[in-house]
Amino acid sequence: MRPYAMVAARNNAEWCDIVCRSHGVDTRWGRNVWVARRRSPPLYPDAVTVSADARADGVLRLADSSAGCSVKDSFASLDLSTAGFRVLFEAEWIRCPSPPPNAPADGLDWHVVRTADGLRAWGAAHGGGQVFRPDLLDHPTVTVLAAFDGATIVGAAIANRSDDVVGLSNVFTAGVEVGPIWTGAVAAASARFPGLTLVGYESGADLDAAREHGFVTTGPLRVWLRDTA
Repeated sequence: MRPYAMVAARNNAEWCDIVCRSHGVDTRWGRNVWVARRRSPPLYPDAVTVSADARADGVLRLADSSAGCSVKDSFASLDLSTAGFRVLFEAEWIRCPSPPPNAPADGLDWHVVRTADGLRAWGAAHGGGQVFRPDLLDHPTVTVLAAFDGATIVGAAIANRSDDVVGLSNVFTAGVEVGPIWTGAVAAASARFPGLTLVGYESGADLDAAREHGFVTTGPLRVWLRDTA
């Protein structure tokens, strides 16, 4: 098995590729990096390194590195400051090797989002607006999950499967505590993809919540941004 930071980075790059392609953005896979050939949708990077062997000049040569470019430095190993970038945020890759599939739901109902109307409601609760296109619902590796309190979406997550792991991303809460959402998201993703290790990245309170739900950190990452000014 490859180091889990590399596995998680590849899985995340695959998810970014799916989102970009749903917007009609051409993408490219290099040996050490994935890139969007033009600016990616909001909240998504223009490049993701998938190997610690990636070099700054190689990444910037492949990506559209003009103002507004963002690079997910998956191994916190690049220095892009000399190219006009600044660190936007830092986080940790995480994995959960044995997620509990039947964790308590804390009174919330978890469902797979299957319709365009459902995805619009999901996107409104998330705050990502039109980033999440209906094409995602038809992708064979993607599952969009929503937690309901009655008829209201109060939290959610997205699971995307690679060959040997499942990425858990876009975990968010809307008016409830973060703990129950992580409990339900882990259980729902594990029920959908039983027996597979969950991976992802988090920081701050969500990283704390992930750790409380069986995740361990596997390495740092850094996101760089080239300001538009």
